[in-house]
Amino acid sequence: MNNWYSICALNEGAEISIYDEIGAYGVSAKAFLADLGKLPDKAPLTLRLNSPGGSVFDAVAIYNALQRHAGTVTVSIDGIAASAASYIAMAGDEIIMPENAFLMIHDPSGMVMGTAADMRSMAEALDKIGGSLLRGYAAKSGKAEDEIAALMAKETWLDAGEALEIGFADTMSEPVKMAARFDVGQFKNTPPEIIEAVTAKDEPAVAGLETKPESTPGTKADPMPDSAAIRNEAMTYAKTVVDLCRLAGQPQMAAGFLASEASLEDVRKVLIDAKAANEPDISSTHPQQGPTPQAKPWGDVIARTFKRKG
Repeated sequence: MNNWYSICALNEGAEISIYDEIGAYGVSAKAFLADLGKLPDKAPLTLRLNSPGGSVFDAVAIYNALQRHAGTVTVSIDGIAASAASYIAMAGDEIIMPENAFLMIHDPSGMVMGTAADMRSMAEALDKIGGSLLRGYAAKSGKAEDEIAALMAKETWLDAGEALEIGFADTMSEPVKMAARFDVGQFKNTPPEIIEAVTAKDEPAVAGLETKPESTPGTKADPMPDSAAIRNEAMTYAKTVVDLCRLAGQPQMAAGFLASEASLEDVRKVLIDAKAANEPDISSTHPQQGPTPQAKPWGDVIARTFKRKG
């Protein structure tokens, strides 16, 4: 199973590697915290980061857990610590950045589909989470919150020297080669040298980190998921669910389907049942206006419509 983190116990302490998008592959911070909780309370930790970010909510949970850890936490930014990953880095008692590493901070963002109330709720959540990020960056750097807020608002990329000057890093080390490949096109101010570094081919892995073994003849390696494709698939699924609910006259049911990640087949079945339950009971004893007995039942009509749409 793919994962975005690994925790390796050492003779003294443990090494944690976050070398992918935080929260990817359906693995949340809950699993990370469970594994972290298995380590001795005072074990020294080395956290190696090379990540474009990911779930900001997971990042806040990880940051808080590392802050509570009684042992020392040393963070090494082995390539990029962008977005949510840069916030996790702030939990380190010491932050080490190679000369060619980068750190990026920006305002949190999110996606929601729904009513105006849903939009306002998301905006309020982002304001709260943004405040948490702001306080974490300010606490580590010693800078005023207004100064940090300005850097976050414009999406600021910092090399090791700049991060050291601001206070986001404590030590600058020798340059390293970036081992991971990231989609940094999602960011608006990505420096050209980063785009070149993370898309270059045949780069050797970062020293000291494990590399994945080559596939043996006759076997096929699992392809790495494309984060952009995953996002597009999620958007398509959400739009289809919303459209089906609107077509069935049950728009209020969309949020529940999306939250439970119901299959489109299950969505169709539930909507058809809901529509059937709301139809009047037409009988010869109590004639009512509406379709004649020869007319097609509504359930059949909507079922055919859904089949064409899905």
